[in-house]
Amino acid sequence: MRRRHHFHIDHAGHSVSATVETGHRVDVEILIDGKETGHGVTHGDRPVSVPVELPTDPPTAVCVRATPGPGLPRCVLEIPDGDPHVMSPRPY
Repeated sequence: MRRRHHFHIDHAGHSVSATVETGHRVDVEILIDGKETGHGVTHGDRPVSVPVELPTDPPTAVCVRATPGPGLPRCVLEIPDGDPHVMSPRPY
């Protein structure tokens, strides 16, 4: 059975959202400021990293690492030269 899990964080004045759809095949969709900018696929509980860019001047390359399991999925925003930021789960 597939389930959707949503995560969000605000970073450098931009909205970063992730949707993780779990099941045998795991789909990860990343939105920056409401626009789809990245997509990744994995299987089972294997993590997947999706590289995206924040629309700063100059653009900032970041990565969203989604770990589908075991248990509940979780997402982390990885920024260059900084600590990873845990993305908050959203109930919708």
